[in-house]
Amino acid sequence: MTAHNDIVRMNPLERRLADIVVPVLNDLGYELVRLAVLGRETPTVQIMADHSDGRLISVEDCEKISNAVSAVLDVEDPIPGKWSLEVSSAGIDRPLTRPKDWERFTGHLAKVEMEAPLEGRRRFAGPITGLRGQEALLRLEDGTEVALPLGAMRKARLVLTDALLKEGAPSKAGAEANGENAANQEDIH
Repeated sequence: MTAHNDIVRMNPLERRLADIVVPVLNDLGYELVRLAVLGRETPTVQIMADHSDGRLISVEDCEKISNAVSAVLDVEDPIPGKWSLEVSSAGIDRPLTRPKDWERFTGHLAKVEMEAPLEGRRRFAGPITGLRGQEALLRLEDGTEVALPLGAMRKARLVLTDALLKEGAPSKAGAEANGENAANQEDIH
């Protein structure tokens, strides 16, 4: 199981929520791919998850996760006032949030946006060539390889390609129920 501390970009509230959510997910046989809190008035807690073996999750999995996480968050009460919970699969063209994602998807096309310019640019795209320490490696169109610090990325995601679809990304089993996969299971508190 991946520790949520491996997820590169989370603010303090998201880390606190992950501290609560990850044990619940792990007990159910899932892994956290991404956790985000969006909005201010009535925030939405978004959870993206996979099966621990990397398979995409189904609508039923989203519902199971939502019920379990919702119950724990209601008890812990980490967010004052009203908030909502959305649970979904990371999908095939998933965000790349953990170091292991860069190793797992070596050879597939990714797009990366950096927080600040690196080598004079913020956006990079190309096949993933691996991971070196805390740097993702991409091969650019001109054939050069660039090392992008994980902690300096604003966002990174796989690009949907025929090769990714053929491989079935995490798996074809979950992809049948997939659109961006499965569904958003939403729960309002």
